[in-house]
Amino acid sequence: MFKNNRYTTTNNEIITITNLSHRYTDGTLALEDINLNISAGEFVILAGPNGSGKSTLLKHLNGLLTPTQGDLLLQGKPIRKNLRQTRKLVGMVFQDADSQIVGETVWDDVAFGPRNLAYAKPLVEQRVAAALETVGLSHLSEKPPYLLSGGEKRRLAIAGVLAMQPLVVAFDEPFSNLDLPGTRQVLKQMQHLSNAAHTLIVASHELAGLVQMATRLVVLSHGRIVRNGRPDVVLADADGLDLKWPNMMCS
Repeated sequence: MFKNNRYTTTNNEIITITNLSHRYTDGTLALEDINLNISAGEFVILAGPNGSGKSTLLKHLNGLLTPTQGDLLLQGKPIRKNLRQTRKLVGMVFQDADSQIVGETVWDDVAFGPRNLAYAKPLVEQRVAAALETVGLSHLSEKPPYLLSGGEKRRLAIAGVLAMQPLVVAFDEPFSNLDLPGTRQVLKQMQHLSNAAHTLIVASHELAGLVQMATRLVVLSHGRIVRNGRPDVVLADADGLDLKWPNMMCS
């Protein structure tokens, strides 16, 4: 159901974006009049070609960027006024996993976030162990991250986010520079998170494997939302949209 460029949902709304625009300091208008509701437990794809604004929109979700105009609420509260809490609740997995890895070992890297928040040692250990188990890296806990494969590094980045126990996990071009096995590993983790009722928001121009899991497909072009709805409905009317879905399956 559409209203004023918004896809209305009936579930518990977790993110509310109203008339959001963003202009970079060089004058580039990256986003214009974005209206979007996301409900708890949804799996939302932000699709579109490079330069469409999807990564810029994603970075607004945990306050890495702030709107030039408009509002963005997390659980009804303005993100820009609640950055510390927002960054606990919205975890970001970046396109370049290496930029997100800071620990000398896999274990240390996942522990960085909880330790930074001064959590007690038993809680840190509990969260790290649970996160590594979730992404299947427990057996590599003492390995230096630079020795991991591309897919393993992306899973390590996911584990670091999960250790913070976010409500929302946002992925920026999660398949960038991954081979087919690495892509399948990341897709498997996304499916696991979705099954565990996390809210997932994935910015990607590669749709293979994703559309089968997603509840919604939002297509951006030149900083505006041009399609917003169930993936099957959007793809049935995809003429003229610059979307890519090479033959990659998650099984």
